[in-house]
Amino acid sequence: MVKKITTVLFDFDGVITNTEPLYDAFFDKLGEKYNLGHESFAAMVKGTTMKNVINKFLNHLPQSDINAIVRETEDFERQMDFPPVAGALEFIQYLKDNKYKVGMVTSSQDFKMKIALKSLGLTTTFDTEVTSDRITDGKPNPMCYLLAADDLGANPAECIVFEDSYHGIEAGLAAGMKVIGLSTTIAENDLKKKVDHVIPDFSDKMLLINILG
Repeated sequence: MVKKITTVLFDFDGVITNTEPLYDAFFDKLGEKYNLGHESFAAMVKGTTMKNVINKFLNHLPQSDINAIVRETEDFERQMDFPPVAGALEFIQYLKDNKYKVGMVTSSQDFKMKIALKSLGLTTTFDTEVTSDRITDGKPNPMCYLLAADDLGANPAECIVFEDSYHGIEAGLAAGMKVIGLSTTIAENDLKKKVDHVIPDFSDKMLLINILG
C-alpha cells in the first residue's frame, strides 16, 4: 500500500535557488587554477559536501592548497546571490499552509545557509534543516535524508524529495523516498532515467499537487 505523503524535503542549490550556474563557473575556474585534472570540476563535485570534495578530489594537493581552496570557496559563498527558482517560495508556503512537514537537506555548511535563508525570508520556515555540519557521510549516502525524516518523526515512505543532482537523487532513493528531479542542472531526458517525475521549476501548482497525491 502506498503511504500518503506527509513530509516534503528540499535540497537547496538548484532546487530552491538557481545557484548552480554560479557554482559551475566558480568550481570550473577553481579546477583550472589548481590543475585538478577534470574537464568540468563543477560536474564532479555537484551535490557533495566540502569534506567529500577534499577527501575524493583534493587529497593529493599540499595542505596549503587545500586550505586556500576551502577559504576561496567560503569567501565566494559569503557574497554570492541566491535567486529563487520560479515558484519555489510560493510552493513552500503552500506546503506550510496545508500542514505538510517541510525540511531542507543540503550539502552546504551552516554559515552559508544562515546567510541564504535570511536573504530569502526563510529563516524560520523549515521544520528541520540538515546541513553538512550535521552529517558524517554526505550525498549520495542517504544519511542526510534519513536524519531529516527522523527529525520530523516521518516514515521515509511518507517523504518526497526534490533534488537536482545525481548525488542527491541517489541519496533520496537510497533513503526509500519518492524523488522528483528539477531540470535546473541536468537535462530532463537524463533525469527521467532516475526519478519518478521531472519538473523545470515549481510554477505549475496543479502538477505539484498531483505529484503530492
